[in-house]
Amino acid sequence: MVALSMADGYARYTSKPQCVIVHVDVGTQGLGAAVHNASCGRAPVLIFAGLSPYTCDGEYRGSRTEYIHWIQDVPDQKQIVSQYCRYSGELKGGKNVKQMVHRALQFATSAPAGPAYLIGPREVMEEDIEPYELEQAHWGPVGPAALPEQAVREVAEALVRAKEPLLITGYSGRNHDAVGKFVELAETVKGLRVLDTGGSDMCFPADHPASLGLRYGIHEKIHTADLIIIADCDVPWIPTQCKPSPKARIFHLDSDPLKQQMPVCYIPAEARYKCDVCTAFKQLQAYISSTPSLSQTLSTSAYDDRWNILKEEHSQRMNMIKELAQPNKNDNTFNTSYLISRLRQHVPTDTIFAVEAVTLTAFVADQIQPTIPGTWLNCGGGGLGWSGGASLGIKLAAPKCFVCQIVGDGTFLFSVPGSVYWISQRYNLPVLTIVLNNQGWNAPRRSLLLVHPEGEGSKVSNEDLNISFIPSPDYAGIAKCAAGGRLWAGTASTMDELDNRLQEAVQSVQQGIGAVLDAHLDGGEGRYGGGKSVTVG
Repeated sequence: MVALSMADGYARYTSKPQCVIVHVDVGTQGLGAAVHNASCGRAPVLIFAGLSPYTCDGEYRGSRTEYIHWIQDVPDQKQIVSQYCRYSGELKGGKNVKQMVHRALQFATSAPAGPAYLIGPREVMEEDIEPYELEQAHWGPVGPAALPEQAVREVAEALVRAKEPLLITGYSGRNHDAVGKFVELAETVKGLRVLDTGGSDMCFPADHPASLGLRYGIHEKIHTADLIIIADCDVPWIPTQCKPSPKARIFHLDSDPLKQQMPVCYIPAEARYKCDVCTAFKQLQAYISSTPSLSQTLSTSAYDDRWNILKEEHSQRMNMIKELAQPNKNDNTFNTSYLISRLRQHVPTDTIFAVEAVTLTAFVADQIQPTIPGTWLNCGGGGLGWSGGASLGIKLAAPKCFVCQIVGDGTFLFSVPGSVYWISQRYNLPVLTIVLNNQGWNAPRRSLLLVHPEGEGSKVSNEDLNISFIPSPDYAGIAKCAAGGRLWAGTASTMDELDNRLQEAVQSVQQGIGAVLDAHLDGGEGRYGGGKSVTVG
């Protein structure tokens, strides 16, 4: 889990493929939910696993020599992970091993990127071969695809003529250049709003007037938009909770518009295109700028009025976010919004955040307000425990940057902290971990309330639902033990403690020693869930 999550974090931040080597079938199973996360999060990773030797009597060098070689011989090892992979293959001989590895990497790095899985028995690994070389330039990924000319014209003209256009995205920020192209288009077509659905990356700067922030498939502007462009997004809305107007025109631009690994997924778009969204948005911008009728339309005062409305709405939203972060003067405790607002003040402005806050993600995003491409990475999948290893992978990829992991308490336990913090200390990868301690798993309660808001489960405590972590584990202490004592560990339960602990933790990381702050939440979205944590994204 930790090794693949590290490779995942490194690969997402750099867009450079990484490799993980595991031991036969059991090592493959040990990857666990990290394979799901790499697949959903579009992380280019290569996984190599051995196979039990296929000979028993010494027919080849590498034949079986241990009891476990029989126990670990399974009918089809690839089946363990193949449904999550872009490619899975077996090395049948040593003479084409380089071709097989490069082919696997082509699949892993071609959009939509994701895991590739290779296996090989010990006899193949022991085979003698003559040294040979391949031309690396011949084994690159599939190049980015553009929109057809007719599609450029149709989408651009519909966008300019729309009264309330909306762009919904999720992964486009993986290509850092795409962020700038989105901003350019939003400033050309004034009135275009941008909603981030938390796929994995920071796709649009939070301080821009067009930004609606991050929400998971629920936002009032989805209801009111008369044109929606979906760009590299898996779940633009949740139909049982929120859906577009039947009259809205919808265009879907994506490297995987059919979502080929999702058996049930359909978006009612009038047109969908398999393309690179950064390339597509360059085309749209060029067409609009070079078409006099569209440029003239955009120069009218109506678009200036739309821009002023966006700025006013954005200002109101920022004030609401600021209000959520106000201190609780009654009992000196703090909620998620206050905690993250104070964290944002203490860490460097270019901090890279690895976020796995589950039901609290929208609150975290509102207070972090990322503006720099590559500084916000979210899991993208549903396999809890990603952020521990991922934050180390990001730190390995960006050793001079300050890296901060924000993680729920239950998710912290899933991350295999015993391995995470030993690796952090062993390889000198200091990161700051903030544990959002709300004393339980609030995601199951949220799911329950969305289906049965007045049901029996809504009337009982987390303890009665068996989703409580009372008594709370010593999360910071667990991490410090794993690091052999070479780690700053602290807790904060009051606002008075919080600022002091944050300052100490940040200083520790900047001095080369990792830090874990166990932040005890007791606000409205705290220990019993419900309230805003159910309704906000």
